[in-house]
Amino acid sequence: MNLTALAASWSPRLLSVLRIMTGLLFLAHGSQKLLGFPPRAGGAPELLSLIGFAGVLELVGGALIVLGLFTRPVAFLLSGQMAVAYFMAHAPKSPFPALNGGDAAILFCFVFLYLAAAGAGPWSLDAGRRGRF
Repeated sequence: MNLTALAASWSPRLLSVLRIMTGLLFLAHGSQKLLGFPPRAGGAPELLSLIGFAGVLELVGGALIVLGLFTRPVAFLLSGQMAVAYFMAHAPKSPFPALNGGDAAILFCFVFLYLAAAGAGPWSLDAGRRGRF
């Protein structure tokens, strides 16, 4: 089997792996904010605060991304959340992401934007709903 054929056969599966790992990492941010696990400095935020709302999006959105359910609209929403988070919380500190702590927000933003365009991949509930498991 040549490299092109191997890449073509594994590309959709690796899209699913990227989606699942991204969702798990994102979900961890929400569980930290809302559930206190892993513990974070400052305790749990008020649920009706901006950080509390971000935690809800991260926990619920991350779970939906892991499952591959409603992936395109959820990923688009989360991409926007990460863009807002970057410009509100990180960019004012420094123009350099490595210095302002915003490199994860930028990476999440663009991975979610890619998932909004590419979809969930074959290992997802979206694929199952379309009968393509």
